[in-house]
Amino acid sequence: MTARPLTLMAVHAHPDDEATGTGGVLARYAAEGIRTVLVTCTDGGCGDGPGGVKPGDPGHDPAAVAAMRRIELEASCKVLGLSDLELLDYADSGMMGWPANDAPGSFWSTPVDEAAARLADLMLRYRPDVVVTYDENGFYGHPDHIQANRITMAALALTGLGSKVYWTTAPRSMMAEFGRVMRELGGDWEEPDLSEVPDAGPRMEIGLPDEEISTWVDASAFGGQKFDALAAHASQSENIFFLRMGKERFTELMGVETFVRVHDTTGADLPENDLFAGLR
Repeated sequence: MTARPLTLMAVHAHPDDEATGTGGVLARYAAEGIRTVLVTCTDGGCGDGPGGVKPGDPGHDPAAVAAMRRIELEASCKVLGLSDLELLDYADSGMMGWPANDAPGSFWSTPVDEAAARLADLMLRYRPDVVVTYDENGFYGHPDHIQANRITMAALALTGLGSKVYWTTAPRSMMAEFGRVMRELGGDWEEPDLSEVPDAGPRMEIGLPDEEISTWVDASAFGGQKFDALAAHASQSENIFFLRMGKERFTELMGVETFVRVHDTTGADLPENDLFAGLR
């Protein structure tokens, strides 16, 4: 009888999110023979349309944007070498306060227990050893990211699965360096103010002090794949600031991915440098 492979499940909100915060670990663990499952919760329909047309502007067609972004997502998954892609396909809710938040079928307006039950079914099918999603603030207060956290934690509670569970984060030292690089490249970067974000939980700053980060995974050997996966989302390139850096600079800044371990059954020591520490 063939042993069940170790499995990583990453639960993300939109097409392109898989590459930004977890592209390195997804590529690394896929290359190591670990089953890598991506769950994308929304269709990305509130992204940019052809020519950079914005949501709400004349000519922006959410259905056409969603169709285009699905093709890009599949290309990104191929670049990263992922085993499986699952789409919950809720409508993109847009940024906090947009009318799309409350639109019928939007992810943000979907009851948590309803979406969690669907995700739980996927967890029971794939039986992930490690699950990764966002923190309670969705990293930067985006409603779909917050909802992804909520349904993931609810699905884990329903299934009792996940030997290790992580939330993505960023070290404050890296955020400061990222801001410096973006200003150097001509970007108008300011750390978003989350003080007015409703329902975003207790932490109102992006990232964590370095000493509060439990897990630092070096995926710099896969920085080129991560960059190319982001570049596969060409329709959103205006909003993907990281691509302005070029592949080498990008890898220097984004090659180590960081997480907070929020559940563990292995007893693996912290800090750790492997999401699968204690499992192999």
